[in-house]
Amino acid sequence: TTLIFVLVGCGKGTTANVVVDYGTSSIYTEADMNAAIEVIKKKFNSMEGCELHGLSYSSDDCNNAECISWMNNLEETNDHKEVFTQCIMFNSSFHSPKNGGEAWKANVEYTWSWWLARSKGGTWKLMTWGY
Repeated sequence: TTLIFVLVGCGKGTTANVVVDYGTSSIYTEADMNAAIEVIKKKFNSMEGCELHGLSYSSDDCNNAECISWMNNLEETNDHKEVFTQCIMFNSSFHSPKNGGEAWKANVEYTWSWWLARSKGGTWKLMTWGY
């Protein structure tokens, strides 16, 4: 237990107690979603002092031609070459640091969307996140 307090004290974002709602998908397995969630958690861990409370799968509706095109446009804008064939979006709720800081209002619950993309069967890449 002491170790946990030390990690929190270091100012990293915490994801230990996140509640995940996988919703219903005819496209993605729980393993597919977990792979995307791990990418989100890795990024979230860099959000100093924030605590992730929940992640919920949006819906299969987000994996459409328009959204996939948007993900590919983001990839091209960043001069990357991967061509995505799938995308996934999760909604999150998290709490900002008690004392605020940087761009955070103090002690506030935020809701953000997280968009990831991949080529079929490939590795998820976090493309954009925020309000």
